[in-house]
This record gives sequence, C-alpha cells and structure tokens, in this order.
Amino acid sequence: MDYSHEISVTVNGTVQRTRVESRVHAADFIRHQLGLTGTHVGCEQGVCGMCTVLVDGQAVKSCLLLAVQLDGREVQTVESLGENGGLSDLQQAFKDAHALQCGFCTPGFLMTATALQREGRALSRDEIRDEMSGVLCRCTGYEGIVDAVERHLGGEGDD
Repeated sequence: MDYSHEISVTVNGTVQRTRVESRVHAADFIRHQLGLTGTHVGCEQGVCGMCTVLVDGQAVKSCLLLAVQLDGREVQTVESLGENGGLSDLQQAFKDAHALQCGFCTPGFLMTATALQREGRALSRDEIRDEMSGVLCRCTGYEGIVDAVERHLGGEGDD
C-alpha cells in the first residue's frame, strides 16, 4: 500500500512539488528531501526549538509537523536570511553581539526573531527574553542573544 502524498509547498520562494510519505516530519523533509540542513533537529519533541522555521509567516517547530501538512503553504528556513551572499542585518546583529558559540541553536533563534520582527511590536528585554525562551541553548548565557534581538528589533531596553 502506498502511504505517500503529492504536496506542493513554497520553500524560500521556490515551489517544490514532490511526494512525501505520510509519516515524514517537516524537519526531516526540509533537511533530507530538500537538502536545507540549516534547520537543525534536536529533541524531536518540540521542546528545544532548534528546528524552528516560518510557516505562512509564523514561527513553528518543524519536528511537530508532518510534511503533508505543508501542502499549499509557504515555508521559510534560515537559508533564506542571507542577503546577496552576505549576512542579513539580523545575522550581523548576532555576530556583533557574540550571540552564538557552537551555533547549533542559532537557526531557531534567527527564525524566531524574524517572526517577531515581522509582527512589528516594540518589545522590552524581558519580553524578548520571554519570546526567545522557546529555543534552548547550552552554550551561551542568553544575554548576547537578547542583545542581538534587541539591537535588531530596536527594543525598548527595559529590564
């Protein structure tokens, strides 16, 4: 019995028409079928946030979605953030604020911050910290991450 489905999903601006098995998670589809390995897989339970991508503009943990659920939707991965072969303003803010060490969690933080930027809300440091808490990092103390997001979003700077 065939348990695969034809899907059409726009990923980083390119329409992808392909077959996926019913049981394949979106994170695995993105990494293994599309070759976009910037989307990292950590816990596979929606806890760590390292697999965060944007689906129709919303930050979602791709390990909690099945690839078939992406049919007809628009997905943006961390690979879409670079500009003309260089860093985006957000990526540069992370570099300038020393907001990464091993870098494994960085794509999740970048995509979460991208979703926050698109919302257009002014956020205090505490609000930024709360919004970014859906992504876990074992290397940093989070201060650099909050600094980078605050710089990029133009946060209010309240503690």
